[in-house]
Amino acid sequence: MICVIIQSRLGSTRLPEKVLMKINGRPLLSCMIERVKRARKIDKIIIATTTSCLDNKIEVFCKNENIEYFRGSEDDVLDRYYNCARLFGAKVIVRLTSDCPLIDPCIIDEVVSCYLDNRFKYDYIANTVPPPGMYPDGMDVEVFSFNLLEKAWINAKKPSEREHVTFYFWKNPDLFKIYRHDLKTDLSNYRLTLDYKEDYLLIKEIIEHFNDEKLLFTMEDIITFLETNPDIVKINKHIEKNMGWQKSLERDNAYENK
Repeated sequence: MICVIIQSRLGSTRLPEKVLMKINGRPLLSCMIERVKRARKIDKIIIATTTSCLDNKIEVFCKNENIEYFRGSEDDVLDRYYNCARLFGAKVIVRLTSDCPLIDPCIIDEVVSCYLDNRFKYDYIANTVPPPGMYPDGMDVEVFSFNLLEKAWINAKKPSEREHVTFYFWKNPDLFKIYRHDLKTDLSNYRLTLDYKEDYLLIKEIIEHFNDEKLLFTMEDIITFLETNPDIVKINKHIEKNMGWQKSLERDNAYENK
């Protein structure tokens, strides 16, 4: 079974409750699920949230949207992923994060197909890591087996490896065969992820421009719109990529210096 597991929580320090912020009256997490459902290579979608009382709202959302969910550790996201995958019997895991509400289902299918075609050659396939990739930030897809996830769950020790789930794979190329699925054109200068208010404003511009209840627009449609509207690109252009990794890496230093 190929399971999409979307990690999601409301306790973001940079933009609290960001995934339930609304555009056109619809929570962004709902927008994301609408798009993910159109991927043809997946069997199940699961939201992996936390046991924090703050994330009771995520549970209510999942029940209202008829989406399966799992609640686990807030800080040890690797443990949350592992127990979620084990509970639902996932054999192949597609890791998505809820800060990617504009994820393109065609890209999900491309990366899953790449993994299935090369599963005996590579352990782990993604399209934005190891950095630098060529996809826009916010089109992130990672694919790996449950057996590989279990290895990470057993062996990963660093704080960054427990928080960011797949760090243990792609930061250890001597242990695992990894592959980055890239575009022919570098579009990594576009930021389509949701971490700050400016990101929300840019995503709002995109969704309201297409004004499509089914959210059928593609990544190519988004890029064409942004290319012709450079002022919109400037809304979040100043934000540095992967800022959320920094605190984990700092905790790694403390862990290694014990």
